[in-house]
Amino acid sequence: MRQLLILRHGKSSWDDPKLEDFDRPLAPRGLKTAPLMGRELSRRGWLPDLALVSPALRTRDTWRLVAQELPKHVPAEFAEELYEAAPAAILARVRQAKASSLIVIGHNPGLQNFVLRLAGAGSDADVFKKIEAKFPTAALARFAVKDGWANLEFGGARLTDFIRPKDLA
Repeated sequence: MRQLLILRHGKSSWDDPKLEDFDRPLAPRGLKTAPLMGRELSRRGWLPDLALVSPALRTRDTWRLVAQELPKHVPAEFAEELYEAAPAAILARVRQAKASSLIVIGHNPGLQNFVLRLAGAGSDADVFKKIEAKFPTAALARFAVKDGWANLEFGGARLTDFIRPKDLA
């Protein structure tokens, strides 16, 4: 069984209106919640073998803060196609992965829509409803994937968990 973790970047700052969206940093809340989610991944033993990360500043910083809390080094690939990606683009990138446990860090609305479309038979209905209502910053969805990444289809994974930073406070 493969594990797929989907993490939305931490809360970003809008303090500098001159910055391009791609260059927005994390806000103080994002700087707090990203390591919190990394500690939770460690506590639960949900350790990725590879991180696929949008190259935007807020996603790179989110990954850096999460990775610092993990007990092992996890290589990261910064994938241009994940920046503000639609669900199909996220799926295409996941299909190329060469790891048994994978974390994807990106942006809404693409991540939320990807998670909702990926959830198939056996998915937790209560978890699905929570994600349908809102996929907030620094939230994490976890999937169990039976077959290899190359064969993954929408509806082809079991949604097992959803953790929001507020659930850990």
